[in-house]
Amino acid sequence: MIELDAEAFEELVGDELDELPDDMLDGLDNVVFVIEDRPEDGSLDLLGLYDGVALTERGQYGFGEMPDRIFLFREPLLAVCDDLDELRDQVHITLVHEIAHFYGIDDEKLHELGWG
Repeated sequence: MIELDAEAFEELVGDELDELPDDMLDGLDNVVFVIEDRPEDGSLDLLGLYDGVALTERGQYGFGEMPDRIFLFREPLLAVCDDLDELRDQVHITLVHEIAHFYGIDDEKLHELGWG
């Protein structure tokens, strides 16, 4: 496990978001990224979470809708990484994984594609 304070972690996440392809990010309408120390249950088992309705499941989406949220959990991500390079890789993978859920790609398909 590596140590990284909340501010430095947030900066790292921002850097990894900047590295993602534009076509992956351009479709993220009304989505916010949220960084929390741990999931609600306090566990270290969950690295990220998509909270919303996937594009493939939506009907009409209009003005005034609450944003979908993509959570990254700092402490679980730090717990599974031995160094900063590994953390960057894991944050990148977690971002891609959760963004894929926004686009309607389920865990089974993500595992087939090597993103699970």
